[in-house]
Amino acid sequence: MEFLGTSQTASYCGPKKGCGFSTLPPAVRAPEIQECYQPYYLPGYRYLNSWRPSLFCKISNAQPCGDDGAPGPSALRPATVLPALRSALFCRYSPRDWDKSNDLQIRGAEASRLWASRLTGDSMRLMQDKDQLTRQMQEGTCRNLGQRLSDIGFWKSELGHELERLLTENRSMETVKRRLECAAEEINCPLQVALECLYHREKRTGVDLVHDSVEKNLIQEVDLLKCCQEQMRNLAQRIDIQIQDNRDAQHALERDLEDKSSAQFIDEKCFNLRNTSDCISFFHGVEKVDGTVTVPETWAKFSNDNIRHSQNMRANSIRLREEAENLIETLSDQMWKQFTDTNLAFSARISEVTDMKNKLQTQLAKTLQEIFQAENTIMLLERSITAKEYPLKVAQTRLESRTRRPNVELCRDIPQFKLVNEAFTINDTLQTLRLRLRETQDMLQLLLMTKCRLEHELAIKVNTLCIDKEKCMSMRKTFPCTPRLVGYT
Repeated sequence: MEFLGTSQTASYCGPKKGCGFSTLPPAVRAPEIQECYQPYYLPGYRYLNSWRPSLFCKISNAQPCGDDGAPGPSALRPATVLPALRSALFCRYSPRDWDKSNDLQIRGAEASRLWASRLTGDSMRLMQDKDQLTRQMQEGTCRNLGQRLSDIGFWKSELGHELERLLTENRSMETVKRRLECAAEEINCPLQVALECLYHREKRTGVDLVHDSVEKNLIQEVDLLKCCQEQMRNLAQRIDIQIQDNRDAQHALERDLEDKSSAQFIDEKCFNLRNTSDCISFFHGVEKVDGTVTVPETWAKFSNDNIRHSQNMRANSIRLREEAENLIETLSDQMWKQFTDTNLAFSARISEVTDMKNKLQTQLAKTLQEIFQAENTIMLLERSITAKEYPLKVAQTRLESRTRRPNVELCRDIPQFKLVNEAFTINDTLQTLRLRLRETQDMLQLLLMTKCRLEHELAIKVNTLCIDKEKCMSMRKTFPCTPRLVGYT
């Protein structure tokens, strides 16, 4: 059984023991006390048995008393109920425990403060170092972005200058190409004149069918014109191919310039970004993504290659333009010389016949008069058809409106019968007028064809009877393609 306010380790709480002496010897030494409990705990922590003080863990070395002369058991056993003052002597801790605990608390607090102070200092230095490193990295990035913007601006200016020169060269090539094509097309006119002269001269009869100098010059002129036309078209095709190559180089420059502009816009935006900007945000893991495809050397080499390719294309274009100018000038001189020789040969052979020419001219005048009358008839028929369309619209509108009459009101009355009859009649009238209009138009086309045939026959007869003066020399008064060939407008 454990007494209230005592511990089981107390010496007076054990079982009753007999004493071998009746009384304590007078000269016996005081019992030696040994400590068996050392309270130790970390600052701020206590073990479960730390409540037990060291006062209650002292072992006595006293010898047991004898029976004779010793006091009775009642004299050595404490009272069952302790007084209040005695209970105060058996508290849980001793002063040494109190002092040691306070000392441990103070040392633990000092160690914690020292560790916290060191950690705070290290944290402040770490923050300063990282802030300085971050500022240096941002300043370096801004410098690199500025240098990058400078490089992009340099290549943009080079690309823009080369693109402007290439566009100018392309316009010059387009002009030369149009001149060659126009010259080749203009050759068709004197070529057609020469071929027509040959054709008309084949219509001659009798002794006029001779292989004279006029026919020889005409054949030479036709061959020369065809040869010049073929050379111009071949050169125009070469220029067209060169223009396509120039456009490929132009597209490469424009694409590169557009990419440079986009990159410059993005880098300027990145260069102007600050820690206080509104558009910044977190993009987790973006630094782990490497989407680059070039390095600065290959990046600069790409633009340099585009510029060099454009320069090569411009050099080829310049050579072709010079070749075209020389070709145009040479061919123009050759054609003009041959044209003059043929005209001189035509001037030596001229004769006239007027009977058939007058008959053909009279017939042509009548045909023209008939054409004028047919055109007037067509105009009147068109007006009549337009005038008949409105009554037809009125009749059909009335019929359509009467179809919406309700129920038994849909009666086939006299107005309905008259409206139907009116619509059919007007429609038949329109069909008849349109048929007559088509017939008149066909007749007009026939008259036009007749006029063309008469003009053609008149030209043939004039060329046959008058040989050169009335037909050939009238067509050969000028050389139509000469102004275009020499580059004048």
